Amino acid sequence: MTWEAWVTLTIVALVLYGLWKNFAGADVLLLGGALILTTLSLVSDAFPGPRDLARQFGNEGVLTVAALFVVAAGLTETGAIGLLTDRLLGLPRTAAAAQMRMLLPVASLSAFLNNTPVVAIFIPVVNDWCKKTGISPSKLMMPLSYAAILGGVVTLIGTSTNLVVQAMLVEAHRQDPRVPIMTLFTLTPIGVPVCLAGLAYIVIASRWLLPERRAFRASTEDPKQYTVEMIVESGSPIDGKTVEAAGLRHLPRTFLTAIERSGEPIIVPVTPDRRLKGEDRLLFVGVIESVTDLQRMRGLKPATDEVFDLTASKLNQLLIEVVVGPGAPILGKSIRDAQFRSLYDAVVIAVYREGGRLTGKIGDIVVEAGDALLLQAHQDFCRRHRHNRDFLLVSPVEDSRPVRHHRAGAALMILLAMILVAATEEYSGLSVFHVSLLAAAAMGLAGCVSAGQARRSIDVSVLIAIVAALAIGQAMERSGLSTTLADGLIRICSQLGPWAVLAAVYLVTLVFTEIVTNNAAAALAFPIARAAAQQLGVELMPFALAIAIAASAGFATPLGYQTHLMVYGPGGYRFSDFVRMGVPLDLVCFVVAVALIPLFFPF
Repeated sequence: MTWEAWVTLTIVALVLYGLWKNFAGADVLLLGGALILTTLSLVSDAFPGPRDLARQFGNEGVLTVAALFVVAAGLTETGAIGLLTDRLLGLPRTAAAAQMRMLLPVASLSAFLNNTPVVAIFIPVVNDWCKKTGISPSKLMMPLSYAAILGGVVTLIGTSTNLVVQAMLVEAHRQDPRVPIMTLFTLTPIGVPVCLAGLAYIVIASRWLLPERRAFRASTEDPKQYTVEMIVESGSPIDGKTVEAAGLRHLPRTFLTAIERSGEPIIVPVTPDRRLKGEDRLLFVGVIESVTDLQRMRGLKPATDEVFDLTASKLNQLLIEVVVGPGAPILGKSIRDAQFRSLYDAVVIAVYREGGRLTGKIGDIVVEAGDALLLQAHQDFCRRHRHNRDFLLVSPVEDSRPVRHHRAGAALMILLAMILVAATEEYSGLSVFHVSLLAAAAMGLAGCVSAGQARRSIDVSVLIAIVAALAIGQAMERSGLSTTLADGLIRICSQLGPWAVLAAVYLVTLVFTEIVTNNAAAALAFPIARAAAQQLGVELMPFALAIAIAASAGFATPLGYQTHLMVYGPGGYRFSDFVRMGVPLDLVCFVVAVALIPLFFPF
């Protein structure tokens, strides 16, 4: 090897070691390696220069990932995900039944959305689901991550890993127009069998291989039980349903204590078969997180005459917890008589008083010093009242922005249109990149996501990691390192033919992704595969598909994919749990993928 190849190998090895030991984030380590290699362009043309690194920020694959983050934010902010999943999940009695209800919807959604936001959306859903059903989170959290990954290999936009491979194919196409690039469903003939085989394995094997372990719960959990009053909206999805059918029977750490209906006595206690009617006033008692959940539930609205209108201004609101001070002018008055809205430009949603459970309407509660009030207010409330002596505490509630339920239908239509147009690329002339940008813009124009939320939804660390990995891949190619490694693969597998080389490329990528990040694994394995294809004189596409699947389908360690780390704590897992459950799944995906790829994409 040339000295440039040795230097590149050393840098790559150091980056891999740093990722394995978790010395820093993947974006930091990969960017550090890329900067070193681009700086070395001053002494040798075998290394990519700073302009090559800068150009990668304009790569279609990178920009597609950014656009899809915004699309996912639109679906989250409108509650459109709930429309897709609420009826599908239900209330199963066994872990196997719960898995069968969850796996296919998650995999289907993940085929068209990035895996990370899909898992982020479902973790609280599954967590509450476990509380309602009594099923251990350890039986569902790992399958959640696995299903999202398996769904991601079905289409080009299912995961950022596929888009990394696409980005490298686009770069190779620029150099050689004969190199094909992937369309939306290029992966589908391989991805669907891999996905179905993986899901079947999860349902069958998890009974024996997944532990029955409760997730860790902090002993410092907030003990405050707020009293909150909600109204059933007339004509809403829960109008006319029973309490149980409406999903109000097994709310986590929340109790429906009474129903007040016009012209009838207060209904206490509330039975599961009690049928709800529009304009019913529901009295709940629960922790602050449960109040947030009630606020976001479709069909319920706060029971106050002063609630803000559902206009654009409400999109800048959130829930804020305050504790009333001893000198506040509202002491000794009911919330209604104190004209709280006029004084503070905020609405009281719920009340907590130490030493007793409050009853009656929120507006009739007489305020005492030390009462904790949960307010719906504009986001600048904290800034304006942080030093107000009327309050001993002013604290925003995390993740309490109102859901734009009225835009859920628009968000789903945009998602469907994006999929249909991207699927007909050869007729429409619009690439996946172009369609993703249009869909992201449509989410903003339709009011599904604000400009600020769109900006915050883009995970810059993921984009930097992809760009840096692409630059390292360029260095591997230019320095001759990828050719040298490919020579080694071919020498070992040449007697067995291209199929054996394909299997070796898959396994090398799989090892990379189990010890480092999936995007880095794809970027590092691609130049090796390209050099191997060139030396064998065969098509590059089979090897690119093997890398795309192998780089995503790492199930044997928590490091194999970032969604594994997301479910690690909520599921109460140990490292060995992933090894026991994931190694056989790695082998299942390997066998199915390597067997099918050459059949659909001949060498």
